[in-house]
Amino acid sequence: MSYLKFDRRLMSNLDESLQREYIRTNRMGAYCCSSIVGCNTRKYHGALVIPIPELSPNNHVLLSSLDLSIVQHGVPFNIAVHEYRGDVFSPLGHKYIREYNVDVASSTTYRVGGVILKREFFLCHYEHRIIFKFTLLEAHSKTSLRFSPLLAFRDVKMLTHRNEQIDGTLHALRHGQAICLYPGYPRLCMQLSKEHEFHYAPHWNENILYHKERERGYEHTEDLYVPGYFECVIEKDQPVYFSAGIEEVDPALLPEMFAKEFEVRIPRLDFRSCLLSSAQQFYYRPNEQDGYLLAGYPWFGVRARDLFVALPGCSIYAGAPERYYRIMDTVIPDLDDFMSGRHASPLLTHLSDPDVGLWAVWCVQQFARVYGRDEARRLYGAFVSRLVQYYMSNTHSQMHLEDTGLLYVYAKGRPISWMDAKLNGLAVIQREGYLVELNALWYNALLFYRELRPQEWNTELDILRERIERNFNAIFVNEHGYLFDYVTHQAAKDWSVRPNMIFAVSLPYTPLPRAVQRSVVEIVTRELRTPKGLRTLSPKSEGYRARCSGSQHERELSYYNGSVWSWLLGAYFEAYLKIYGRGALSYIERTLIGMEEEVHEHGVGTISELFDGNPPHTGRGAISLAMSVGEIIRSLSLLEEAKQKYENMNPINK
Repeated sequence: MSYLKFDRRLMSNLDESLQREYIRTNRMGAYCCSSIVGCNTRKYHGALVIPIPELSPNNHVLLSSLDLSIVQHGVPFNIAVHEYRGDVFSPLGHKYIREYNVDVASSTTYRVGGVILKREFFLCHYEHRIIFKFTLLEAHSKTSLRFSPLLAFRDVKMLTHRNEQIDGTLHALRHGQAICLYPGYPRLCMQLSKEHEFHYAPHWNENILYHKERERGYEHTEDLYVPGYFECVIEKDQPVYFSAGIEEVDPALLPEMFAKEFEVRIPRLDFRSCLLSSAQQFYYRPNEQDGYLLAGYPWFGVRARDLFVALPGCSIYAGAPERYYRIMDTVIPDLDDFMSGRHASPLLTHLSDPDVGLWAVWCVQQFARVYGRDEARRLYGAFVSRLVQYYMSNTHSQMHLEDTGLLYVYAKGRPISWMDAKLNGLAVIQREGYLVELNALWYNALLFYRELRPQEWNTELDILRERIERNFNAIFVNEHGYLFDYVTHQAAKDWSVRPNMIFAVSLPYTPLPRAVQRSVVEIVTRELRTPKGLRTLSPKSEGYRARCSGSQHERELSYYNGSVWSWLLGAYFEAYLKIYGRGALSYIERTLIGMEEEVHEHGVGTISELFDGNPPHTGRGAISLAMSVGEIIRSLSLLEEAKQKYENMNPINK
């Protein structure tokens, strides 16, 4: 029984199928992405979308889609799907779909009359190439396939329109054609595995509409160039392969290349394997030495905080420690450069955010938890020491270590934490001063430093620890049993019930007494917890927004005023286990079972960026977020560890 399988009923219902999207990547920054029915609903969608750093920092859509027609008795049946201006769908290829399956390859089975055809595809690892495989399962007469490439050659943040600047010149290849529409782009090499005819019939497919962009308040129609079409006969048991890449390939090797891609994939057979496969998708190798995690798809790059939060789950807890080693070896020099005032790699953004270094310490702490303190000390002890000394040096332009022992940040209206939504350059949530999660991370980092480098611990640091413990409680704990989100020198206190306080309980070292920890967890559970994660604001707090939709302005107001973020579940589960022990197991398990349905929804096989604050908690934003995936993987491991711990513990002697 397939795990990620969608039947004819769902696929033929565009209201349902268009809401589900897939994403596959090649570890070099390229991806292919669309709705599961094959109709592009975003400007970010495309069959081959690749980075071209010489042109812009964004990815670029080369091949928008490959339209397929099944030809019998000279009559073509176009089984593609496009939406056009006026909310018109044509052709209506979704009516021919019998099944869609993404357990290994993305696979769609069509039936047109007596013809049953299966289409599969892979985006090749470490190569900018997509390979389609077409298998004829049933036919009662001669059958041909017609392939029409729809070309964009544009930045993912832009749209293209009919123009006279294109270069439609075609260059013959072995079993194919190459084309490059504009200067600066690589040529797109389109090749088939067998002899065929190419029919030169250049035209523009105009007024294609992307309804997700319309919902988001952006320009949403474009024209795509079609140079003509390839046509070949297909026979049973003799699959046809179509390749689109930036380099020519030997067509005879396409079956072998496709088979190799199949062998190295993680079959998505259950919730965990879906997450493990998704974790691979974020791994980014811009060259042979370096490694990063992309923050999400389809529009995020490498962001420092996201990387450190997601890394343990996407590497250590995913059974891929080599990713952890390579990525840490890449980003530690970048952090050292930043702390020393030198220019760091432009690939790793948001390094200057005050909490980034403390998340890096937490990332090492997770490594120590799995591989031991001695190994963490050997590999990363000096790095942790440098980070702690940096935070004590008061050289950060936006942050100061106060006499209270706490870190104080000066935002000047700019976003300085993970709650980074902004309008007109100013933060929607203008957090500044003593931030609760920043100082929880600071206390945790300081005590982990003591654990890792005891020879460097001294009386001065012990006094600092005591000062933090005393003032953290005095400044953040309020009379209602939860924590202020931030407090300023001017005595401004944010009474909003937000999830940032959960880190003061969840982190391995906490300055809070047990009673306050319990109270925080109870309030977070009562007001912020949902089946998809934690709300960013309690519905009881002023400014709560239940849905994250509409124009960019509306969405920016909603992101952190009620929207649900799944990555916060990792910290929430840790805190819940701390407080309730054995009693937390069934509760956490039920929540994770509830999360499992998400891999069948917005982003198929992965976890969305965020969700609406109110039921049914619709998935929003990016279709796949590294922090969400990483923290859910880590949560599954935490649950299994806790089960083993309590199974081996006599409750009477506990």
